Amino acid sequence: MTTGSRIARAPLRDALRERRQGIAPPARIAAAQSLARRLLSLPFDVPPGPVAGYWALDGEIALHAWQLGLPPGSVYCLPVLTGDTLSFAPWRPGDKLASNRYGIPEPDVSPGELLPPSAMALVVMPLVGFDLQGHRLGMGGGWYDRSFAFRQAGAPPPFLVGAAFAAQQVDAIAPEPWDVDVDAVCTEGATHTFPRRTPD
Repeated sequence: MTTGSRIARAPLRDALRERRQGIAPPARIAAAQSLARRLLSLPFDVPPGPVAGYWALDGEIALHAWQLGLPPGSVYCLPVLTGDTLSFAPWRPGDKLASNRYGIPEPDVSPGELLPPSAMALVVMPLVGFDLQGHRLGMGGGWYDRSFAFRQAGAPPPFLVGAAFAAQQVDAIAPEPWDVDVDAVCTEGATHTFPRRTPD
Protein backbone atom coordinates (compact mmCIF):
# COMPACT_ATOMS: atom_id res chain seq x y z
CA MET A 1 0.00 0.00 0.00
CA THR A 2 1.42 3.41 -0.98
CA THR A 3 0.55 6.95 -0.02
CA GLY A 4 0.87 9.88 -2.31
CA SER A 5 -0.20 13.38 -1.39
CA ARG A 6 -1.44 14.85 1.83
CA ILE A 7 -5.01 14.17 0.65
CA ALA A 8 -4.29 10.44 0.54
CA ARG A 9 -3.40 10.32 4.24
CA ALA A 10 -6.96 10.21 5.58
CA PRO A 11 -8.12 7.06 3.75
CA LEU A 12 -4.75 5.39 4.38
CA ARG A 13 -5.01 6.21 8.07
CA ASP A 14 -8.50 4.73 8.25
CA ALA A 15 -7.43 1.54 6.46
CA LEU A 16 -4.39 1.04 8.68
CA ARG A 17 -6.34 1.65 11.86
CA GLU A 18 -8.87 -0.96 10.78
CA ARG A 19 -6.06 -3.39 9.99
CA ARG A 20 -4.45 -2.76 13.38
CA GLN A 21 -7.72 -3.17 15.25
CA GLY A 22 -8.34 -6.49 13.50
CA ILE A 23 -5.33 -8.25 15.05
CA ALA A 24 -6.51 -11.03 17.35
CA PRO A 25 -5.87 -10.78 21.12
CA PRO A 26 -3.44 -13.74 21.33
CA ALA A 27 -1.37 -12.23 18.51
CA ARG A 28 -1.40 -8.86 20.31
CA ILE A 29 -0.03 -10.38 23.51
CA ALA A 30 2.73 -12.23 21.68
CA ALA A 31 3.58 -9.13 19.64
CA ALA A 32 3.89 -6.98 22.78
CA GLN A 33 6.39 -9.44 24.25
CA SER A 34 8.45 -9.50 21.06
CA LEU A 35 8.30 -5.72 20.77
CA ALA A 36 9.62 -5.34 24.32
CA ARG A 37 12.67 -7.46 23.53
CA ARG A 38 13.43 -5.30 20.50
CA LEU A 39 12.97 -2.03 22.38
CA LEU A 40 15.29 -3.26 25.13
CA SER A 41 17.94 -4.11 22.53
CA LEU A 42 17.97 -0.89 20.49
CA PRO A 43 21.40 -0.10 19.01
CA PHE A 44 21.49 3.39 20.53
CA ASP A 45 23.54 4.76 23.39
CA VAL A 46 20.49 5.80 25.42
CA PRO A 47 21.57 7.64 28.58
CA PRO A 48 19.90 6.89 31.93
CA GLY A 49 16.94 9.05 32.74
CA PRO A 50 13.32 9.57 31.71
CA VAL A 51 12.00 7.46 28.85
CA ALA A 52 8.53 7.96 27.42
CA GLY A 53 5.94 5.48 26.25
CA TYR A 54 2.23 5.83 25.61
CA TRP A 55 -1.11 4.48 26.79
CA ALA A 56 -2.15 2.01 24.08
CA LEU A 57 -5.61 2.65 22.60
CA ASP A 58 -7.38 2.12 19.29
CA GLY A 59 -5.57 -1.17 18.64
CA GLU A 60 -2.07 0.21 19.24
CA ILE A 61 0.63 -2.27 20.19
CA ALA A 62 1.06 -2.32 23.98
CA LEU A 63 4.18 -1.28 25.91
CA HIS A 64 3.56 -2.89 29.32
CA ALA A 65 6.19 -5.61 28.79
CA TRP A 66 8.77 -3.00 27.80
CA GLN A 67 7.93 -0.83 30.80
CA LEU A 68 8.39 -3.77 33.19
CA GLY A 69 11.73 -4.68 31.61
CA LEU A 70 13.37 -1.23 31.68
CA PRO A 71 16.88 -1.20 33.15
CA PRO A 72 17.78 0.56 36.41
CA GLY A 73 18.18 4.28 35.87
CA SER A 74 15.26 4.53 33.44
CA VAL A 75 12.14 6.37 34.60
CA TYR A 76 9.01 5.49 32.64
CA CYS A 77 6.89 8.50 31.64
CA LEU A 78 3.62 9.09 29.84
CA PRO A 79 2.72 12.11 27.69
CA VAL A 80 0.55 14.91 29.04
CA LEU A 81 -1.12 17.47 26.78
CA THR A 82 0.03 21.00 27.64
CA GLY A 83 -1.07 23.79 25.33
CA ASP A 84 -0.37 22.56 21.80
CA THR A 85 2.60 20.36 22.70
CA LEU A 86 3.40 17.40 24.92
CA SER A 87 5.00 17.34 28.32
CA PHE A 88 5.82 14.12 30.18
CA ALA A 89 5.33 12.81 33.70
CA PRO A 90 6.70 9.74 35.49
CA TRP A 91 4.11 7.01 35.91
CA ARG A 92 3.99 3.58 37.56
CA PRO A 93 1.07 1.14 37.68
CA GLY A 94 -1.29 2.30 40.40
CA ASP A 95 -0.42 6.00 40.07
CA LYS A 96 -3.35 8.36 39.59
CA LEU A 97 -4.55 9.03 36.03
CA ALA A 98 -6.93 11.53 34.45
CA SER A 99 -8.46 11.53 30.96
CA ASN A 100 -7.36 14.30 28.62
CA ARG A 101 -9.54 16.02 26.02
CA TYR A 102 -9.31 12.98 23.74
CA GLY A 103 -10.20 10.52 26.49
CA ILE A 104 -6.62 9.22 26.75
CA PRO A 105 -5.36 8.51 30.29
CA GLU A 106 -2.42 10.63 31.40
CA PRO A 107 -0.69 11.10 34.77
CA ASP A 108 -2.66 13.34 37.11
CA VAL A 109 0.17 15.54 38.37
CA SER A 110 0.79 19.18 39.13
CA PRO A 111 2.38 21.39 36.44
CA GLY A 112 5.58 21.51 38.46
CA GLU A 113 6.05 17.75 38.05
CA LEU A 114 5.96 17.85 34.25
CA LEU A 115 9.08 17.30 32.16
CA PRO A 116 9.73 18.97 28.78
CA PRO A 117 10.29 16.89 25.63
CA SER A 118 13.99 17.74 25.68
CA ALA A 119 14.37 16.00 29.07
CA MET A 120 13.57 12.57 27.60
CA ALA A 121 16.36 10.13 26.80
CA LEU A 122 14.14 7.98 24.58
CA VAL A 123 10.58 8.37 23.33
CA VAL A 124 8.58 5.42 22.05
CA MET A 125 5.62 6.71 20.08
CA PRO A 126 2.61 4.99 18.55
CA LEU A 127 2.27 4.87 14.78
CA VAL A 128 -0.62 4.38 12.41
CA GLY A 129 1.78 3.57 9.56
CA PHE A 130 5.45 3.68 8.63
CA ASP A 131 7.76 3.07 5.69
CA LEU A 132 11.36 1.88 5.45
CA GLN A 133 12.64 5.41 4.80
CA GLY A 134 11.87 6.44 8.37
CA HIS A 135 8.66 8.30 7.61
CA ARG A 136 5.69 7.85 9.93
CA LEU A 137 1.97 8.38 9.80
CA GLY A 138 0.35 9.38 13.08
CA MET A 139 -3.21 10.16 14.04
CA GLY A 140 -3.03 13.58 12.39
CA GLY A 141 -2.94 15.86 15.42
CA GLY A 142 0.72 16.80 15.03
CA TRP A 143 1.49 16.48 18.76
CA TYR A 144 4.81 14.67 18.38
CA ASP A 145 5.82 16.79 15.39
CA ARG A 146 5.35 20.04 17.31
CA SER A 147 6.88 18.70 20.51
CA PHE A 148 10.05 17.38 18.88
CA ALA A 149 10.49 19.90 16.07
CA PHE A 150 13.80 20.93 17.64
CA ARG A 151 15.27 17.58 16.54
CA GLN A 152 14.95 18.58 12.88
CA ALA A 153 18.17 20.54 13.36
CA GLY A 154 20.11 17.38 14.21
CA ALA A 155 19.77 17.81 17.97
CA PRO A 156 21.06 15.13 20.38
CA PRO A 157 18.69 12.75 22.22
CA PRO A 158 15.89 12.11 22.83
CA PHE A 159 15.90 9.24 20.39
CA LEU A 160 12.50 8.79 18.76
CA VAL A 161 11.33 5.24 18.09
CA GLY A 162 8.04 4.22 16.56
CA ALA A 163 6.23 1.13 17.83
CA ALA A 164 3.87 -0.72 15.54
CA PHE A 165 2.69 -4.07 14.30
CA ALA A 166 4.46 -5.31 11.17
CA ALA A 167 1.10 -5.11 9.40
CA GLN A 168 1.29 -1.30 9.63
CA GLN A 169 4.23 -1.06 7.21
CA VAL A 170 3.45 0.56 3.84
CA ASP A 171 5.51 1.09 0.69
CA ALA A 172 5.99 4.85 1.08
CA ILE A 173 4.64 7.79 3.03
CA ALA A 174 5.05 11.22 1.46
CA PRO A 175 6.38 13.39 4.31
CA GLU A 176 5.12 16.87 5.08
CA PRO A 177 7.66 19.64 5.82
CA TRP A 178 6.79 19.59 9.53
CA ASP A 179 6.99 15.82 9.97
CA VAL A 180 9.60 14.65 12.47
CA ASP A 181 11.23 11.42 11.36
CA VAL A 182 12.01 8.59 13.75
CA ASP A 183 15.41 7.06 14.48
CA ALA A 184 13.92 3.57 14.40
CA VAL A 185 10.71 1.62 14.15
CA CYS A 186 10.28 -1.57 16.15
CA THR A 187 7.65 -4.18 15.36
CA GLU A 188 7.13 -7.67 16.68
CA GLY A 189 9.27 -8.99 13.84
CA ALA A 190 12.01 -6.46 13.13
CA THR A 191 13.94 -3.37 14.19
CA HIS A 192 14.37 -0.82 11.40
CA THR A 193 16.92 1.95 12.05
CA PHE A 194 17.34 5.17 10.08
CA PRO A 195 20.20 7.71 9.96
CA ARG A 196 19.63 11.13 11.42
CA ARG A 197 18.63 13.72 8.85
CA THR A 198 20.01 17.25 8.96
CA PRO A 199 18.95 20.21 6.81
CA ASP A 200 20.84 20.82 3.56
